[in-house]
Amino acid sequence: MSLLISLFLIFVFPFKNNAQGPPSPGYYPSSRIGSIGFNQGYTNRWGPQHQTLDQGALTIWLDRSSGSGFKSLNSYKSGYFGAAIKLQPGYTAGVITSFYLSNDEEYPGNHDEIDIEFLGTTQDKPYTLQTNVYIRGSGDGNIIGREMRFHLWFDPTQDFHNYAILWNPTEIIFFVDDVPIRRYPRKNDATFPTRDLWVYGSIWDASSWATENGKYRADYNYQPFVGRYNNFKIEGCNANGPASCRPASGSPYGSSGLSSQQYAAMAWVQQNHKVYDYCHDPTRDHTQTPEC
Repeated sequence: MSLLISLFLIFVFPFKNNAQGPPSPGYYPSSRIGSIGFNQGYTNRWGPQHQTLDQGALTIWLDRSSGSGFKSLNSYKSGYFGAAIKLQPGYTAGVITSFYLSNDEEYPGNHDEIDIEFLGTTQDKPYTLQTNVYIRGSGDGNIIGREMRFHLWFDPTQDFHNYAILWNPTEIIFFVDDVPIRRYPRKNDATFPTRDLWVYGSIWDASSWATENGKYRADYNYQPFVGRYNNFKIEGCNANGPASCRPASGSPYGSSGLSSQQYAAMAWVQQNHKVYDYCHDPTRDHTQTPEC
């Protein structure tokens, strides 16, 4: 059914030339949410000596001694969470710059996570943006990842671009400059994160897998590796807030799903820029991912 919908949308909203970027989504969630200062929503989590704040813009970096990360002041049961991010050019293989939701500190070895991760690269290849969802797993080998990866239609090292995760009781939507690139609907409780989540960002060395499955590793001759963040946005239902809090929506209709124009923009991105989809990986055990 989803394939038929995508084909219909491709016919109704024909794609533009690849160099022009995606068709307009027609709805811009980030414009409906005000920006907050870093200290209004976040605090350092680790590597404070590798983190600076200047007029609301946060810089974090990785060198031989340490990386750095930050964490939201509150946990949430749903919401829209975004930041503008600018990546480092050149050789960044093995390095991950991230923005994600997690409850790993509350449920070690059994936590949930929703990821936007920029996988570092060699000088002649583009960054890969990896989105991922996993439920009640950890990095101990038992994780069941739900990775979908993209090469962006712009150079993310040249300027800040807005990246966001919308998570509510019915769906998860990943946005790039308000263009939905992936929608992960809730099909059952076993394949959807339902527990409270915190918001995180970090830069760290993941040489064992980040770049072409570990083929290229972090080279500290190029240090420091820098990630820059600003334009932070949080609109969510606080975990300790009232039960009457209305979950955020990524649609102009104020309900789950996307508009036809948003689906068309997402179809364009997936047709032209998606480079990996776990559901279409023949090496995966799909009995572990029944949503496929």
